[in-house]
Amino acid sequence: MSSISIIGTGNMARTLGARAIAGGNTVEVMGRDQSKAAGLAKALGDGATTGEWGAAPAGDIVIVALLYDGVVPAVAHYGDALAGKVIVDISNPFNSTFDGLAHREETSIAQEVAKAAPAGAGVVKAFNTVFRHVLERGRPDVFLAGDNARAKSRVEAFIKSLGMRPLDVGGLKMAHWLEGAGVVTVGLANHGVGNLDFALGITELPA
Repeated sequence: MSSISIIGTGNMARTLGARAIAGGNTVEVMGRDQSKAAGLAKALGDGATTGEWGAAPAGDIVIVALLYDGVVPAVAHYGDALAGKVIVDISNPFNSTFDGLAHREETSIAQEVAKAAPAGAGVVKAFNTVFRHVLERGRPDVFLAGDNARAKSRVEAFIKSLGMRPLDVGGLKMAHWLEGAGVVTVGLANHGVGNLDFALGITELPA
């Protein structure tokens, strides 16, 4: 199983932390507000610990569970404390109307994280196409992208520990299109599906 550090104390941090522990992984919670981080770790139970904001995370996999505009600044703040870690960006940079991306260039938050991360860190985009409550209660497919094969392998193993299927979409440049897929999920929720009780997945024809 994996050793996980979660930067953030919001709903996605809580959900991923709970699923991680249920899957037999160790969890450390880190947040700017130490009391909130400690409160979340206590709520998660089962040995979840609290780390100090900006200090070297205990986990080999570091999930940055922050709103998109806080992800790159947080990674830059941690700096060399993330050397050698696998950094997972789960954010969706939606625009104000939730029908496009906040950045206009063909980039992604994950690609910008890779620029800010220290040498030796592997960056993976994952979980952004799954609504929180589906992640909490279901077993959705989880798409991921990254350039570092070792980092992707570690994240794939973690996803499997959650009882979910990891699906590799390619290199880190594909994170831009995963963020676009996040926009598609919102469009489906507002139109074709009409609710949030679904996740994107792959249907394979029988052999």
